Amino acid sequence: MLEEVKGVIEKDIRPLLEMEGGSIELEGVDDDGVVKVRLTGACAGCPMSQYTLVNFVEATLKDKVPEVKGVISVDDAKARFEELLRR
Repeated sequence: MLEEVKGVIEKDIRPLLEMEGGSIELEGVDDDGVVKVRLTGACAGCPMSQYTLVNFVEATLKDKVPEVKGVISVDDAKARFEELLRR
């Protein structure tokens, strides 16, 4: 399932997020079908990021990889801080 998730992220999700200045990193897939991701770039800290996570990322993954049960964002305070410093 991990390879399928990677493929969908690379082909279907990341290119669209990059068009808006954002991106996504795959952190892992649990045995119970929960995908862990980190939204980066313009997506990090965006007020619409939760909407993007559920209604785009999760919906796309569930549609393309039926074994996916959900998607959660990994909160990384250090990554957010470094992103803010780059702005």
